[in-house]
Amino acid sequence: MNAHISLGRRGEDAAVDYLVKLGWTILDRNWRCRDGELDIVAHDGRRHVICEVKTRSSDRFGDPAEAITTDKAARLRRLAWRWAAAHGVNGTQMRVDVLGLITDGGDFSVDHLREVC
Repeated sequence: MNAHISLGRRGEDAAVDYLVKLGWTILDRNWRCRDGELDIVAHDGRRHVICEVKTRSSDRFGDPAEAITTDKAARLRRLAWRWAAAHGVNGTQMRVDVLGLITDGGDFSVDHLREVC
């Protein structure tokens, strides 16, 4: 398996572990439609939350969350609305968070940015 893909999968697994420890319910992972993919869809006890996961092996090239451009944020909102429509959820009760993960090869540090877009 490609090292980049492996890092991404380990990062998503670590993000799920982090969210579960917060008491959140994981509803979907890697949900896909014709317009793209959502990494994690969860419920925090009050709202549905789309979680975009960005994983890096270091911060040498900047913070992982910096990868969320204006275009990417707009795409995440569109995908959130598609997920909501497919699951009968009121889209106005959703938010998009970004989980930026960095690892030194072992554990991950998690930077959780809420309501990014």
